[in-house]
Amino acid sequence: MATMDVVPDGDRMTVSMWGELDLGSRRLLPELYDMLTLSGGGVDLYLDAVGFCDCSGLNALLDLRTRAVDEGKTVTIRSCGVAVERLLDLTGTRELFTDAARPERPAPTVRPDTGPPEESSRELRAEVAQLRRAMQTRPTIDLARGILMASFNLTPEAAWSVLVRTSQNTNTKLHHLAQDLVGTVRGSTLPEQVQRQLSAAVAGASHPDEVATCPTGGPVGDPD
Repeated sequence: MATMDVVPDGDRMTVSMWGELDLGSRRLLPELYDMLTLSGGGVDLYLDAVGFCDCSGLNALLDLRTRAVDEGKTVTIRSCGVAVERLLDLTGTRELFTDAARPERPAPTVRPDTGPPEESSRELRAEVAQLRRAMQTRPTIDLARGILMASFNLTPEAAWSVLVRTSQNTNTKLHHLAQDLVGTVRGSTLPEQVQRQLSAAVAGASHPDEVATCPTGGPVGDPD
């Protein structure tokens, strides 16, 4: 689980986290919500010391950001380690936590009888599309991780490592790999290169001295 330290910084709250951002991280949300409410402009996150982050952890960050948007504030990731950076890239959510989402000057006043400026409207549509894409891909990624955990008796951390390593070694987007893996439950077949890399990643995560076998069809690691 992650722990955090909070320091006021002008009209914002600076939050430094360390540990693991996973399902247990949701216990931090009530305190983060309080810090957000107490701030004038929002929360700045420093995640350099976070050594592991999965989709549940990202969900918590997105929930915090959604609350911030409702309050007219922002959540910015000022710095992060490899684990968080990789997940933000794979899910396409990095831009939601960057300085680009933090206005540098007051927005122009819009008369009540007019709609939002065209540029703001485009930005809003792009942001909604990014959030929708992230919400659509996370359940599939979590399901694929669950399949690996059940099939090869892996821990949540090891299953996540297998997904990320296979994604990197096959140059496949994580959510595409997850979709293919979930598809094996329905009888589809993984490409041969993916099978080899997945087997190697499972072997490295579970039994380094043994080679795990990934079937060509049917559920991955389907028991007899």
